[in-house]
Amino acid sequence: MEFDVSTVKRQLNQNNLGVVCSLNLSKETHIPAHPEKALGTIKKALDITAGLDADFLGGVLHGGIGVVTGDVLQQQEKEIIAEVWHKAGNYAQSLGITIGIEPINRYESYVCNTAANVLEIINMANSPALAVHLDTFHMNIEENNFRDPVTASGKLLKHVHITESHRGMPGEGTVNWDEFFLALKEIDFEGNLVLENFSSSVPGMQQAVSLWQKSPHNALELALGSLAFIKDGIQKVI
Repeated sequence: MEFDVSTVKRQLNQNNLGVVCSLNLSKETHIPAHPEKALGTIKKALDITAGLDADFLGGVLHGGIGVVTGDVLQQQEKEIIAEVWHKAGNYAQSLGITIGIEPINRYESYVCNTAANVLEIINMANSPALAVHLDTFHMNIEENNFRDPVTASGKLLKHVHITESHRGMPGEGTVNWDEFFLALKEIDFEGNLVLENFSSSVPGMQQAVSLWQKSPHNALELALGSLAFIKDGIQKVI
């Protein structure tokens, strides 16, 4: 949240690069407990996104990562989240930005674990700036399959994190990629496909993302192999 927007924007322009932004809420900005602080943080992130001439802010924007209450999400909590999303969505719309909400697994959040959870609260929030952001790693844990969440999200699906069940090379884990890519074709997906996998060859990465096993691929091999896998998967369904 504290980086030099003008410098980053200049560097992006110099290198002919586009950008999307991401924000994960913390314990201190867990929406049900701290709605005003959470809204302020999301708005600040939207300002940074706008400052970079970007039009998308995704991430875990339903609750603080790692926050648990020992119970299921309550209706009152849903209503608080919907109100914050409505206000954030209106602000995003004024800036020409779409907000993508990412469901994550039960071990990191009790709020939104599935696409259906996100869609329910988006419907309550009633803002055209709100969208769905899926991640195949979390889908592999929480969803029944790789088709239904995609088709249920439909045109609200704007952003996807492409990552294997173990965060390594796509195709070497348990994600059903054929089903997933066919589902994207079914909805005529036009959003972002973003690689989000990790290699322990990057200093500090194991600690940052709980990647306790040594990766069989270094970062460059993982990036190039993953990109080739995505291109191949898309070509199969065109």
